[in-house]
Amino acid sequence: MKEFSTKQIDIFEILSKTISEGIVIVNEKQKIEVSNEAADKMFGYSTGELIGQNLNILIPHQYKKRHPVEVQQYMGSEKSRLMGHGRDLFGLKKNGESFPVEASLNPFKIEEDHYVLALVSDISLRKQHEEEILRLNSKLGQLVNERTEELRLIIRDLKKEISKRKQAESKIKYSLQKERELGELRTKFLSLVSHEFKTPLSVILSSATLVGKYTSGEQQDKRDKHLNTIKLQIKTLDNILNDFLSIERLNAGKDTYKREYFPLSRVINNVIYDANMLSKEGQIINYPKNIDNIVLFFDENILKLSLTNLINNAIKYSAKNSIIDIKVTKDKDKLKIDVIDKGIGIPEEEQKFIFDPYFRAENALFQKGTGIGLNIVQGHLKNLNSSLSFQSKEGEGSTFTIAIPLIKNNKE
Repeated sequence: MKEFSTKQIDIFEILSKTISEGIVIVNEKQKIEVSNEAADKMFGYSTGELIGQNLNILIPHQYKKRHPVEVQQYMGSEKSRLMGHGRDLFGLKKNGESFPVEASLNPFKIEEDHYVLALVSDISLRKQHEEEILRLNSKLGQLVNERTEELRLIIRDLKKEISKRKQAESKIKYSLQKERELGELRTKFLSLVSHEFKTPLSVILSSATLVGKYTSGEQQDKRDKHLNTIKLQIKTLDNILNDFLSIERLNAGKDTYKREYFPLSRVINNVIYDANMLSKEGQIINYPKNIDNIVLFFDENILKLSLTNLINNAIKYSAKNSIIDIKVTKDKDKLKIDVIDKGIGIPEEEQKFIFDPYFRAENALFQKGTGIGLNIVQGHLKNLNSSLSFQSKEGEGSTFTIAIPLIKNNKE
């Protein structure tokens, strides 16, 4: 193998001094033929100290085994290339310290001998910058994650606060609505009390005045007539007061119930007997069939109250010479009592309000009543696990249905 001539070396020295990268030229035996000043300083050697050394002296220990094979494979190639192909490359200084490098290989030939010129750059500063950028990016990512989490928590707390405010607003609106409804109920109540009490009291006053005028014995029948009128009006007032007290107890949850065995026919008989005393001219109340053997385990007074209210309403809102039917049906699980009339019926658009306290349908405003009877009946039946429903058509009549579940204590 021929060595570089003095002239060649002089030319190389001139060129290498103008290049900032380290230049190392190795021969086929991987011996260092030439190194410039930049390469000597980069690897920590004095001028000329690397000449004649094996290339492995510049290779860290972990790469020494693989590197000579790669150099030998590349030797004689005619193509320049960057070393590493994406891998991190490291050089080894004289003091044993490894440092990151970037190297490009340039093969060439002098006569029959092959050489490789390596341009080597110390990229320690660039790596530091890259690592600093990575560290800063990581820190930035961490800060972004932290701020994102903080923002998520803030949004979560805001949503909770908004939800609480909406709930508070909803409660306030509900309270205001209830207060308005209560005010309307109070107005209706005062109006009803004024109207419903005023008429019976006027009748009582008038009858009492007339009774005082009938002083002779032969006028006893007239006195009796007005005394009966007074009794009837007092009973009317008593019923009104009982309705008001009943709805108050229902709203306060103070009602207690007494379930016991009783024949259904007894309640039906009593209710229809009393209703006939109030019926209009020519009105007929049809007695239900096949009820003599039915015995219920229920609150008898509540059933009597409920049927009385429904039948009295049928009488009130039906014309003279009309028929009111009472029907009882019984299946495996339920007993149903229907009160059917052919009266004025309930306007369709007002049917949804029919169980509201103090409600009076438009076509019933001129009829006597407090508008709380159906509300009371529905409340009592609901408390006894029963129900009150209806079907109605204006001008054709109504059917109100009491449904009582048959529990094991009910029997025939």
